[in-house]
Amino acid sequence: MRRILVTGGAGFIGSHFVRRLLREHPEYEVTNIDKLTYAGSRDNLRDVEGDPRYRFVQGDICDRPLVEELVSQADAIVSLAAETHVDRSLLEADDFIRTDVHGTYVLLCAAREQGIERFVYVSTDEVYGAVPEGYSSSEMDPLRPRNPYAASKAAADMLCLAFFASYDLPVVVSRGANTMGPCQYPEKMIPLFVTNALRDEPLPLYGDGRQVRDWLFVEDHCEALDLLLHEGTPGEAYNIAADNYRHNIQVAEAILELLGKPRSLIRHVADRPGHDRRYSLDWSKIRALGWSPRQGFDEALAKTVAWYGDNEWWWQKARSGDYQDYYQRQYGWRLEAAARQEGEG
Repeated sequence: MRRILVTGGAGFIGSHFVRRLLREHPEYEVTNIDKLTYAGSRDNLRDVEGDPRYRFVQGDICDRPLVEELVSQADAIVSLAAETHVDRSLLEADDFIRTDVHGTYVLLCAAREQGIERFVYVSTDEVYGAVPEGYSSSEMDPLRPRNPYAASKAAADMLCLAFFASYDLPVVVSRGANTMGPCQYPEKMIPLFVTNALRDEPLPLYGDGRQVRDWLFVEDHCEALDLLLHEGTPGEAYNIAADNYRHNIQVAEAILELLGKPRSLIRHVADRPGHDRRYSLDWSKIRALGWSPRQGFDEALAKTVAWYGDNEWWWQKARSGDYQDYYQRQYGWRLEAAARQEGEG
């Protein structure tokens, strides 16, 4: 295994993973195919653009001829290309079905045709749906997605495992917890809250803010994916988590404390439909391979917040243009309603 095709490598986790491959495996050649939608940017990898072992191809994983060409030049595939934001999937799910499901199918077909050595598909903990208090989802649990994004990932996840069962394609599936770190597009909760706070704007917190998430630092997530690429068992899924459980309101408060901003910036707004109350993963399976996270929640959050503080050029660019239209559509009416309610109170 020497030639690695990474899909979605200009996005958040993808860019960190590409950088890790080049850093940890000097003998590898990495090709990165990315459509460069709103959440992908070549800025995320500008420090490796001159590396002769790295090649960038702008393209769509639904483009069968292009995918077949690139897969024919690869030994292994790590697939991170996806539409990923729950809120956007609730507004309009077409792109999620097209990219997450059909795009994955195109990749699987090409991988089967070329006899690829390993196919790592990066899924999410959201495929399990809401998890009751006191329980953690294992890889053998049924998938119960409750929003269009999670459903699209669950469909692709099962397609991958079906290609192993039907065609013996050496597929490994990862299901990761919520991930934080540099270069995450500011529609996601942590970079949204950080960049809003840096601008002294309200932090729109859904409902009572008591939703529970487990938080994983992006470098730890990428280390786990690297391990699965080399040592994961084909036909198996692996949960990747950290046991860094926090209520969303605790995350918001921690961000404000790190930035020295007042708690009054938090605005409780109308919840989104079907908002899963709690996610929790049993990650003993990947722990048995020798992986465990290196970063605790406080250290990971501090590094993340500091990066956004030091890289205003990056997030101001990300928040321009179409982002403002999305933000108004998603949060404008919610913030206005919250302000009216506060005024009436």
